[in-house]
Amino acid sequence: MAAQQGDRVRVHYTLKDVQGKVVESSRDSIPIEFVIGEGKVIRGFERNIVGMKAGSSTTVTIPPEEGYGHRDEGRVFEFSRKNAPGNFDPQIGQTVQMHRPDGKSVVVTVLSRTEKGYMMDANHPLAGKELIFDLELIEIVK
Repeated sequence: MAAQQGDRVRVHYTLKDVQGKVVESSRDSIPIEFVIGEGKVIRGFERNIVGMKAGSSTTVTIPPEEGYGHRDEGRVFEFSRKNAPGNFDPQIGQTVQMHRPDGKSVVVTVLSRTEKGYMMDANHPLAGKELIFDLELIEIVK
């Protein structure tokens, strides 16, 4: 039986960049479990599970539009030191959780220090990148 929309599945994956370097993997832990079509994983990941049978494996390349989207330079901004808590001293490359004016949280990456504060990037770190996934459908949960 092949996986289809609405099925709960367990999947092992290894995500690699285009140079073949492993970015993350479920291989050293438990497989991820999700329902196809609920949008809990990126669209290209879900789309490539559909049609697979339990026990089968595949390697797929997912373009940015089916992954984490294209980079949006409008999501790069300067954060003023005067708006930061007194002990705020992030390192370049560090990710920090911030809160938007509407109260929602967003994870940003610290790009650099500026005269007035910090340059921050609210794009997902994998935005704009092709993603290579080794996928193994472990089980279609009934």
